[in-house]
Amino acid sequence: MALPNIYTDVNFKNQPVSSGLISDSSSCTVSDSSSALPKKTTIHKSNPGFPRLLLALWIFFLLLAILFSVALIILFQMYSDLLEEKYTLERLNHARLHCVKNHSSVEDKVWSCCPKNWKPFDSHCYFTSRDTASWSKSEEKCSLRGAHLLVIQSQEEQDFITNTLNPRAAYYVGLSDPKGHGQWQWVDQTPYDQNATSWHSDEPSGNTEFCVVLSYHPNVKGWGWSVAPCDGDHRLICEMRQLYV
Repeated sequence: MALPNIYTDVNFKNQPVSSGLISDSSSCTVSDSSSALPKKTTIHKSNPGFPRLLLALWIFFLLLAILFSVALIILFQMYSDLLEEKYTLERLNHARLHCVKNHSSVEDKVWSCCPKNWKPFDSHCYFTSRDTASWSKSEEKCSLRGAHLLVIQSQEEQDFITNTLNPRAAYYVGLSDPKGHGQWQWVDQTPYDQNATSWHSDEPSGNTEFCVVLSYHPNVKGWGWSVAPCDGDHRLICEMRQLYV
């Protein structure tokens, strides 16, 4: 069965749109109140124990460095002493030694020794040669024996040496003026002390004599120092440290 057609009038009205936006009276505005609140400041509290820990570590490493330095110095000194003793023994060319019971304060040492035909005095050994040579050759001969020309450090030492010398001879000692400027030097670098010398009354003299000999002056009946040409031939006196075993 066919249904009847029903017609209805429908009117469409266009509502105005303002600025392309549809206004809604029910809309509400929400304001951000968070901007009005004060911001919280985070306070970082320092650890009071941290600086103390750093200070303790610094002190620890400082003490460790000091102890290490002291240990190195002691080891170096011990090593130097061993090298010096070894060097001296090698220079002696296995010469026979004359040893006596040690009464000094040297630790762990029982005997003090000098090579045969050397004379001991106050921790040193002395050798007097009857051969003659120039000053430089004399020093070379002493060096080959592991020694050096005599270095006089006291009147007692000089008296001990001169008691066995021939007063008609002169003996080179380890004092010279290499540049001829009045700058006297000992061969072992012992400082020259003007107040601890044994020059004869008229010495030092001469402008071409820059080496020193021990000589006897009959007019004063005593031994003293005299200058001599370095290329002159004189006897020699060698000196070395005693060996402790």
